[in-house]
Amino acid sequence: MRVNRKSIAQTRQHPDRNEQFHYIARLKQEFQDRGQPHISVDSKKRELVGPFYNKGRAWRQEAAEVFTHDFPSYASGVALLYGIYEPIRNKGTMVVGTSHDTPAFAVDAIGLWLKTFGWSAYPAMTDLLITCDGGGSNSCRARLWKLALYHRLFREHGIKVTVCHYPTGASKYNPIERRLFSFVTLNWAGVPLRDYETILNRIRTTKTTPGLSVEAILNTADYPLGIKVDDVQMQKVDPDYHGTLPRWNYTIGN
Repeated sequence: MRVNRKSIAQTRQHPDRNEQFHYIARLKQEFQDRGQPHISVDSKKRELVGPFYNKGRAWRQEAAEVFTHDFPSYASGVALLYGIYEPIRNKGTMVVGTSHDTPAFAVDAIGLWLKTFGWSAYPAMTDLLITCDGGGSNSCRARLWKLALYHRLFREHGIKVTVCHYPTGASKYNPIERRLFSFVTLNWAGVPLRDYETILNRIRTTKTTPGLSVEAILNTADYPLGIKVDDVQMQKVDPDYHGTLPRWNYTIGN
C-alpha cells in the first residue's frame, strides 16, 4: 500500500528565485549583526469553530463525538490564524481573528505581537525585518498591507520596516511553516476545536524539545473586505523599493 507523493511541479521555478533567497539570507545576517529583530509571518489555514472532525489521533478514553458534515453554517465562528515567528529566539505568537483575513488584520497581528512581546524582547529596536509569502493578506501587491505597515508600525512606533517576500511557489521555505505551524497542527491533531478557548490553549501548550514556545492572542475586531487604497495614500507611504528585485523587497519608513 502506498500513499500519494507530491513530486510533479505544475510551474517552473521563478528565474529570480535563487537570487531572492541569497538576498534574504544577507539581510537576515545584517539585521542580526546590528541586533535588530527578524520575524517570519504568514496566515495559517482557516478553521471552523465547533465540534468538527479534526484529522489525527489523540489520547482519550473514548472517541470524541463530532458533526458528520463540515458545513460552515454549523460553526459557532471561524478562527483566522496569523502567526509571527522569531527564528533567533525560537518563539512564536499566533493571533486568532474572528472576522476576515485582510492586510489590516495581518498588520494588526504584528502590532499586537510588538506591544505584547516585541518591545520587551527587543528594547533597542529601531528596524524590523519581515519575511513572508508573496500572496495572501501580506501580498507584495496589496496596497493596504503597505499602508497599514506605514501607519501601525512606522508612524505609531517609529520603526523602520523592511519586507522581503519569498518567490512564488517557495512558501515552504518560510521558517514559520516548518518551525511553528507544523507543531501547532500536531498539538491539536484529533482534537475538535469546539471553542476559541480550546484553540488558544492548544496553541499555548505547543512546545518542542529544541525549546519552541508559543503565545496566543484573541483578536475580535472587525476587518471589512474590499477596502481600496488610492494613489494619494500610497504617495504618503512612499516605499523605498530596493535595487535588488524591488517587487519583493522594500522598506517603509525612510
